[in-house]
Amino acid sequence: MKSDPSRPVSRRQFCKTTGLGVGATLAFPSFLKGGLSKGTPKVAVVGADGMDPTLLHQYAAQGFMPNCKKLLDAGGFRKLKTTLPPQSPVAWATFVSGLDPGGHGIYDFITRDPATLTPELSTARTEAPKRFMKYGEYQFPLGASKLELCRQGPAVWDVLQTAGVPSWALRAPVNYPPSPTNAKTLCGLTAPDIHGSYGVFTFFTTDPTREPGDLNGGSIQRVRFIKSVAYCTLPGPENSFRKDNASSSVDFTVERDADAPMVRVSIQGHDVLLKQGEWSNFVQVNFTLVKHLAEVPAICRFYLKQVRPYLELYVSPVNIDPADPAFPVSTPKSYSKDLVREVGRFYTQGMAEETTALSAGVLTDAEFRDHALYVLNTDIKIFESQLNDFQDGFFYSYFSSLDMNSHMFWRTIDTKHPLYTPELAKEHGDHLPTLYRRIDDYVGKLIEHMGHDGQIYIASDHAFTSFRRQFNLNSWLLDNGYSGLKNRLDRSAAPNFVNTDWTRTKAYGLGINSLYLNIDGREPDGIVESGDKAERLRDELIAKLTAVRDPVSGEQVIRRVMKPDKSFRHVSGDRVPDLIVCYNDNYRASWDTILGGYPDDHVLDNKDPWSGDHCMDPDFLSGVLLTNAPLKTDTPALEDLAPTIINSFQVKVPDVMKGKNILA
Repeated sequence: MKSDPSRPVSRRQFCKTTGLGVGATLAFPSFLKGGLSKGTPKVAVVGADGMDPTLLHQYAAQGFMPNCKKLLDAGGFRKLKTTLPPQSPVAWATFVSGLDPGGHGIYDFITRDPATLTPELSTARTEAPKRFMKYGEYQFPLGASKLELCRQGPAVWDVLQTAGVPSWALRAPVNYPPSPTNAKTLCGLTAPDIHGSYGVFTFFTTDPTREPGDLNGGSIQRVRFIKSVAYCTLPGPENSFRKDNASSSVDFTVERDADAPMVRVSIQGHDVLLKQGEWSNFVQVNFTLVKHLAEVPAICRFYLKQVRPYLELYVSPVNIDPADPAFPVSTPKSYSKDLVREVGRFYTQGMAEETTALSAGVLTDAEFRDHALYVLNTDIKIFESQLNDFQDGFFYSYFSSLDMNSHMFWRTIDTKHPLYTPELAKEHGDHLPTLYRRIDDYVGKLIEHMGHDGQIYIASDHAFTSFRRQFNLNSWLLDNGYSGLKNRLDRSAAPNFVNTDWTRTKAYGLGINSLYLNIDGREPDGIVESGDKAERLRDELIAKLTAVRDPVSGEQVIRRVMKPDKSFRHVSGDRVPDLIVCYNDNYRASWDTILGGYPDDHVLDNKDPWSGDHCMDPDFLSGVLLTNAPLKTDTPALEDLAPTIINSFQVKVPDVMKGKNILA
């Protein structure tokens, strides 16, 4: 039996429900030469978000990744230079477009509206109609709203499809709403749930010790049984037809069995029977906005955690229904419907792993693992279903699983993490190698399909490291005189800058790696004069931030602070951060920093299950490139992949792409 990657795997023994199994391991004859046929070539890319080079080599050496090991042994591995900063939307936007962040315009998960300083998602923007006809409590738009993809530049699959190369991009990252193309695409990373967020769960319980209310990424609702029935309300999207934009909702009931640990969920004509510990299939729900005139179709899943002594019913984030999408999730629009006919309904939310529910203690580690495997199995099912149509051209498939699960389970493999325990490692230390093995199985299946005349690339956008300590950037700015509060005695009132005194604020942190100056004429109450004064302030902040030391260990917290205009070929627009903060290994921006909070401590332990990360200095977070193609460089970068792939088809590379052809 093969050796274990430092932790026992007997609990799971690498479940084989994907249908790929060990039989997908291949001999790799001349395929490893990476030749292309004289006709239209075949190129396949596996976007393995977060695949870590160290873990890849470890698991391959221990026998858990036989297909990838063949590529490793053939010399097909290089570290893949990531982006500044090494955040997933930033990095994958570079892969898609062949541009650096200054070119594609994505610098962080979170940006701000410069007119209001309201935090917003960086990758898509909605512009509401400007005129309405009002009637009672309703308002009817005189014109359509505009949903805009913020990623700039070309998409590799569209360049190829336009040139006549059949192209697929499945779970395409940073592509919501999908860019216009004749390629077959399905949105992935950054696609929202029905609320327009990255995922909002709802947890219904009768437990009096559970405090009801909103959480980060979800809400807890207290319910009670009347006889054997609990009456519940599932929140839906904001109703833009109402003047007050009140949220829509759907009522449903939960009927508890008198004897058995099971319930009946009744919602809009659907009766769902659930045993304790069981997930439902996807359930269709419709949120009425205007009766008989407008509704939003959606889907969700129910999970019955417990029946007695207290009801605990978890409802997944409500997703856009791929069978009847209220918002675009594919090209052509009918493609998501075609996929449903082939594989059934699936999560359209780009990050379907429900990390916030685990962080909130609503799902346990074991429950999260089961859900994460469901997500991965579904993605593999989608990808496999399309392989029969892929006979030549370009085929891209993206996996979120390694990234999202490394975030949540790094504490099982890092003995120095504040949440690590030997018991945790024994119970769940097999989870990450299980997922790596599953990805390897898919790689084997893909290689088998490709035959001997195609190229395959397995690429990750960044590596991973431990997130042990967190830094409150805004607290540091406040206590060092760079920002001010309206009420300094109540720092807890500060999330989303609601307590910020902008007339005394020179700089503010927002997002994971972004720092902005409060520029006069750009921000609403800017006090920093642009030009030389702003430049001196940037230099001062760089010097002082890189001098910050952890009061416990004495380690440097921030390794570098970079100026975007000096780091990228070109920057433009008012959403560019003034500085990019590159944290040292094992440090990252705090959770409060991301949305503009000012807690008391500057440096503190990270005690959230979100224990692994990559939003640090990119110099030690290069990702993975595995290929059977004949590489001509030892230093490939993410921005090189798009022009390399386009060149493989002898298609002209767009002039805006500045990466090099790593096969030439």
